[in-house]
Amino acid sequence: MNDTTSFDSATFRRVLGHYPTGVCVVTAVEADGAPVGMVVGSFTSVSLDPPLVAFFPAKTSSSWPRLSAVGKFCVNVLASDQQALCRQLSGRGEDKFAGVSHRASANGSPILDDVVAWIDCTLDAVHEAGDHYIVLGRVVALEVDRPESPLLFFQGNYGEFSLIA
Repeated sequence: MNDTTSFDSATFRRVLGHYPTGVCVVTAVEADGAPVGMVVGSFTSVSLDPPLVAFFPAKTSSSWPRLSAVGKFCVNVLASDQQALCRQLSGRGEDKFAGVSHRASANGSPILDDVVAWIDCTLDAVHEAGDHYIVLGRVVALEVDRPESPLLFFQGNYGEFSLIA
């Protein structure tokens, strides 16, 4: 951290870990036909007009350069019962998509089976932001596939949302 802060990165991470985030997988298909994807916990809607969403990949990500080169992607909102899929796709293996069922979006990006929802996008803009990028996607199609509880990340663990009666 810079000299103007009175806390370290561990404190920053600990405090912000008290804010739950949804878990998504951003997917695309490379020119050679290989699917590529990355798990993100930093996804948000940005604008209704035009319809924009954003996510924030780390500059150290090995998947982000591959995704950005495609110029289009699909954000897949994982369901609370898809933790194993999340762990598989967040790994560093060559074939993270082995055994992962999916279909192609209109843009050709993988829509993972049984996700809560998907948002198909074209890459609109990328901005540097500290040790991350701010990636803006222009939404071209979206749908709720399975209106179930989403997978959440909170205080270093996965969980799910429950309504208060």
